[in-house]
Amino acid sequence: MITIKTNHGDISVELFDEQAPLSCENFRQYVKDGHFDGTIFHRVIPNFMIQGGGMDENMTSKQTRAPIKNEADNGLSNERGTLAMARTMVVDSATAQFFINLSNNDFLDHGTRDFGYAVFGRVTDGMDVVDAIAAVPTGNRAGHQDVPVEAVTITGAKIGE
Repeated sequence: MITIKTNHGDISVELFDEQAPLSCENFRQYVKDGHFDGTIFHRVIPNFMIQGGGMDENMTSKQTRAPIKNEADNGLSNERGTLAMARTMVVDSATAQFFINLSNNDFLDHGTRDFGYAVFGRVTDGMDVVDAIAAVPTGNRAGHQDVPVEAVTITGAKIGE
């Protein structure tokens, strides 16, 4: 279990180690390294997803480790409350950024439009916090769209039992 602490409340997450071992180990290592501390949810789109884990409040990207292999072909679906690895157009480009699905986004699944986005966990407690984050006002900032007007900060993340 991992707890993601935000300035809106805590989000508890269960990881799917059997189905997405590389993504889970990658995420867990970023938690251990304190990487997420001080990052923001920089992309918030109601009824779609909230994305974070890679930028600070100044919209500056944090340094990451090398990208990992995309595990979107693991049989898991981008359903409401699941976590998935964010990536670029390059299939195997995921590093630290992740998103939490606000709706059933099966069009992001493997083989639906392209290789897909790897689901690696789900929210077990704190979906009310996720929904509160999804409702914040957003705008454009530093060349990005859908950025919260007031920063939604990840104040810390820790591994629990």
